[in-house]
Amino acid sequence: MTEPGNTVPCGLGPALEAIGTGAYVADEQGCIVAVNSAAERLLGRPAAGLLGQDAHDLLHRGPHGEPLPTTQCGMRQAFHAGTPAHGDGDYFAGGDGAPMPVSWTITPYDLGEGRAGTLVVFHPPRPAPGAEEPPERPAATLTDFERLALLAETTTRLTSSLETEEILNRLTSLVLPRLADWVVIDLITERDEVWRTAVVQADGDTLTHQEDLEGPMPPVPEESPMPLSRALRGVASALAGPETYQGPPDAGIAVEQRRLFEATGIHSAAIAPMRGTREVLGALTLGRAKQQGRFTTADLPLIEDIARRAALALDNARLFQRQRAVAETMQNHLLPQMPPVPGLQMTVRYLPAPDASQVGGDWYDAFNLPDGATALAVGDVLGHDLEAAAGMAQLRNILRAYAWSQQEPPSRIVERLDEAVTSITDVAMATLVLCRLVRTDDDRWELSWTNAGHPPPLLVTRDGVAEYLTDGHGILLGTGLRAPRPDAAVVLPPGCTLVFYTDGLIEAPGRTLDEGLERLRQHAAALAHRLLPSFTDQLLRRTEPPGLDDVALLALRVPSWPAGSRS
Repeated sequence: MTEPGNTVPCGLGPALEAIGTGAYVADEQGCIVAVNSAAERLLGRPAAGLLGQDAHDLLHRGPHGEPLPTTQCGMRQAFHAGTPAHGDGDYFAGGDGAPMPVSWTITPYDLGEGRAGTLVVFHPPRPAPGAEEPPERPAATLTDFERLALLAETTTRLTSSLETEEILNRLTSLVLPRLADWVVIDLITERDEVWRTAVVQADGDTLTHQEDLEGPMPPVPEESPMPLSRALRGVASALAGPETYQGPPDAGIAVEQRRLFEATGIHSAAIAPMRGTREVLGALTLGRAKQQGRFTTADLPLIEDIARRAALALDNARLFQRQRAVAETMQNHLLPQMPPVPGLQMTVRYLPAPDASQVGGDWYDAFNLPDGATALAVGDVLGHDLEAAAGMAQLRNILRAYAWSQQEPPSRIVERLDEAVTSITDVAMATLVLCRLVRTDDDRWELSWTNAGHPPPLLVTRDGVAEYLTDGHGILLGTGLRAPRPDAAVVLPPGCTLVFYTDGLIEAPGRTLDEGLERLRQHAAALAHRLLPSFTDQLLRRTEPPGLDDVALLALRVPSWPAGSRS
C-alpha cells in the first residue's frame, strides 16, 4: 500500500535559504510552491501571499508596472522551454504594486515523483555602468550573482538524485565548460581505495569521458605535500600545473598525476577536497587546456564550495545505497523459497518500489501442512520501507504457526491472526489472502480460501478464460472489528493458472482500480498458453507496474491431462 507523499521535496526550504538572495520554486504550471525569506524581503510580500500564486501573473511587469503579456516575457518563455536562462532589465511587482527592477536566473528543478519545476533566483540589478570595474579578474571568478546562481543550481541539481553516477554526471555538466574544459573526479571507496572515477573533456557543449585515464589509483601518502594527496586527505585545496609534478615523484599517485597532465594538455588546474559530513569522499580537479587564463587563489573558494556540495550529495547517495544493500539482504531472507509439491508448478516474483528501500510490506508464502495440504498466502502491510518489512515478517511467521498447528479452515486461521495483530505485532493494517490447496481422491485440486481486504486471486483456464475469485471476501486486518470471516472453495480446472498478487500490480496514477484489474485479466488470458516462468515475466512486462509500490506475485499451475485420463 502506498502512503501519501509530500507535494514538495523535503529539505527544499533550507536549500533556498542557503542561496542568500531572493529565490522561489515554481511547479509545472508556474505556481509558486516554495519561497525563501530573502524573496519575501525584496518583494515586500509574505510567503502566504506568494505560495500557490501564478508567478507570472503575480510578479512579472513592464517598466511602468503594467501587466506583461506572456509573449513579451523572456522569463516565461524560458520557463516553458525548460532550459536555464538569465535576464537583466526586467521588473517584478513589489508588495506595494510598484515595479522593481531585477536581474534573474532560472534553472530546471526536480520536485520529485516525476514532477518538473523551476528554480528562480533574483536580486536588484547592479549599479549602472559608470562605476569603476576592476581592470581584470580571475577567469573563473564570477560576479556575486553568477556565483550564487551557480551554487543554487549545484545544490538543486545534485541533491535531487540518490544515484552516484547521476550525481557525477550532473556535477560534470555544471562545471564544464563554464569553469574549465577538463574535470577529474577521484573518489575514495568504502575500502579506503582511491578510484579515478571520471576524467571528462569538454569540446564546446560535447562532453567526452577519457576512459583510458580512469580506474584505480595508488594509495595516498600520509605526509605527501603534493596537491592531490593533500586534497584526498582533506587538508586543503590548491593550484597545480604540469610543472608541479615534473620533479622526482614522492609516490605512485604523483606518477599518475604527471600522466594526467601529459595526456590532457592541462596547463592550469584547481584541486579541492570533497568533504562529506563524516569523512573525505574524494577530490575534484578542474583543468584548463584549450581555455585561456590560469586558475588563481581567488578561484578556490568557489570550487571548494562546489566540491563540498557535491560531497554532501554523494554522502547522501552512499547512505541510501548502504540502506538499500541492507534491505536487499533482508529481502532475500524474508521472502521464502517455494516448497516442492508433486504435480504443481509455482513461480514467484518480487519488484521493489525503486524509490523506497528495496524491500517493503508486500509478501508471498507457500508451505506444506501436516495433513498433506499446501498453504498459499499473499499479503500487503501498510508502507514500503524497513518498518513495513519487519511487520510483514512478524505477520507471516504468526500466520505460519497458526496454519501449521491449527487444522482449521482459512477463515478461522485469519480470525486468530487478526486477534493477534494489534496485540503482539507492530502492524497497523494489512491485507491478506490465505488459501488451502488439497489434492482430491479423483486427482483434482480443490482450493479453499478467505480474503481479508486484498485484491482477488485471478483464475486463468488453459483455454484463456480468466475470472477473479471474488468470493470469501472480508475486511482487512487491524481494524479492531471482530466480524466472522467467510470461506470460499472451488475445484480447479485441469491446466489452469492461479495468480496471486499485491496492489502495486494494478494501481497506477490516472487509472481506476477496476481498469487495473481488467488490464491484468486481459493480459493473463492472452498468456495462458505460455510456460509458467514466461507467463509470469510477460505478465509483469505487459501490465507495466508504475513502480510507486512494491509488487509481490505468486503464480501456480495445476497439471493437465487428456479427457478421460488422470495425471
